[in-house]
Amino acid sequence: MTADLWHAVARSRDLRRKPIRVRFGGKPVALFRNGTGVSALHDQCPHRLVPLSDGRVVGDTIECPYHGWRFSGDGTCVDMPGTVEALPRCRVPRYRVLEAEGGIFLSSGQPPAPPVIHPLQGQDIVSQVVKSTTRSTLVDVAENILDATHTHYTHKGLLRGLSAKRYRVQVEVTRGPDWVEAVYTGEERQHGLVSALLDGSRTKGVGRYRRPGIAELEYWGPRGMVLATTFHLRQTDAETVEGIGWLSAPRQHGLGHLKALFFKPMFRVALEQDRRVLASALENGRGSTRMIGPLDILRREIELIEAGQTLTPGVQHYEMEI
Repeated sequence: MTADLWHAVARSRDLRRKPIRVRFGGKPVALFRNGTGVSALHDQCPHRLVPLSDGRVVGDTIECPYHGWRFSGDGTCVDMPGTVEALPRCRVPRYRVLEAEGGIFLSSGQPPAPPVIHPLQGQDIVSQVVKSTTRSTLVDVAENILDATHTHYTHKGLLRGLSAKRYRVQVEVTRGPDWVEAVYTGEERQHGLVSALLDGSRTKGVGRYRRPGIAELEYWGPRGMVLATTFHLRQTDAETVEGIGWLSAPRQHGLGHLKALFFKPMFRVALEQDRRVLASALENGRGSTRMIGPLDILRREIELIEAGQTLTPGVQHYEMEI
């Protein structure tokens, strides 16, 4: 977990009047709304160690459900009901929190800038925010999102056509210090249901992975980017990956709304297909060593980024059929 970066942990609409619990950096965190926005505290009352997220919001504080101790947004205990003397010093660890574009982000450090949420940020767009939970590892989930070759089988008819037709494409892989991207050219369209309804003709596709745990797909047509999916991933335990995703498209005088309306349910179907295959790989592969195939062109870079290493900038070219 990179301390000085923002990590997406929840959708804004998940947090209403009641506190919620999320996992961040291997620890439980209580999120709650108060008069100044969203606060994030370690989800454990220091008195009897019960979860603060099981309590309620009182004014600008969160109240422990056991003895009613109340904590402000900065973690300071401001009330211990029944105590008639001065309160002893007591504070719960807090996290930096930011809410933007329908998502809630946490950091345990001091990020130098707001998060880059998706590639259409700052433009006139429509977007949907989704969440997912997958039994897998972060590297496997990220590679799956960016893998251009499994869609013929896992998503046949949805993202790819029903025929066996493939395109010979050129792939340019570019590495930066903490990111890697693959640009695919030569595929006119994918011929699946999603492409037929939303994508149209295609000039290029882009798959990108960047720290911390962000997997992005971009679909470009003759007039620019037509659709982007961005997933902010985090490993919440040894076998669970949670993600907050943005599905974004240019507004296009209302056409973007139709794209979002049609794409979201189809995206959920594709997401469930991926969840099943990733869970089966996790269960069936325990104790086994995987093979890195010749078309797994981003796997090693994703592993290095997740290991905290700095990549050597460079460009490589590939040719494949997809």
